[in-house]
Amino acid sequence: MSAPRVLVLRSPGTNCDLETAHAFLLAGAEVERLHVQALIDGARRLDEFGALVIPGGFSYGDDLGAGTVLANRLRTRLRDDLAAFVERGRLVLGICNGFQVLVRLGILPGIDSSGEKLASLVENESGRFEDRWIRLRVETGSCPFLERGAVLELPIAHREGRFLARDAAALSRLETDGQVAFRYLQPESDAPARGYPANPNGSEAAIAGIINPAGNVLGLMPHPERHLRALHHPAWTRRAVPADEERSGDGYRVFEGAVNYLRG
Repeated sequence: MSAPRVLVLRSPGTNCDLETAHAFLLAGAEVERLHVQALIDGARRLDEFGALVIPGGFSYGDDLGAGTVLANRLRTRLRDDLAAFVERGRLVLGICNGFQVLVRLGILPGIDSSGEKLASLVENESGRFEDRWIRLRVETGSCPFLERGAVLELPIAHREGRFLARDAAALSRLETDGQVAFRYLQPESDAPARGYPANPNGSEAAIAGIINPAGNVLGLMPHPERHLRALHHPAWTRRAVPADEERSGDGYRVFEGAVNYLRG
């Protein structure tokens, strides 16, 4: 079976593209890192790929807000191509800054009939950059490459990661439609995080990630590409090292699931 083709999008300020590309390579994909300008100029086309990944970093320095400039470039220059890509069921994954881009575009979690966005990602409740390991659980059964109920330990690193629904009705709709992909958990239990630091940014309903209604677009604030190996975890010296250590980190499961979905 041929390897699925994955595009990892770069822009000025992106700094997690190499790790993200490596994660997909480990999972068996054929990966290409491309600058956004290559798509805008028409040198390459989105429809050449089975998946589009917008990795973490600080695209365009986050000078106008996290993900704002890249989202505007995609909206003004590649809107129709993106819409067609998503409509065909191709996979889109946004990690940290990439999640911020997808939310600013309105692709996640979506827009209402009047064109208004259903949610935002704003400055952390702490008012500062947060860099720590957290626990989270897969909450949805609507995303074909995530295992519902799986509990993961991943690092976060962001300043604007606080998820806020537009209003109570929008939050209820996300919950009812199964669009809450990940939820932060308490350190020693499977209960939703009740406050800081288990919920590192103050996200409403402890939401750490969202999918679109069809389930083929996923965005999350934690960094799965930073926990591919068992040795990436800060407590690895107190744990048994598995045989396939290189592919035993919790984050690897996200990329493996995505590649298996693309192959299917």
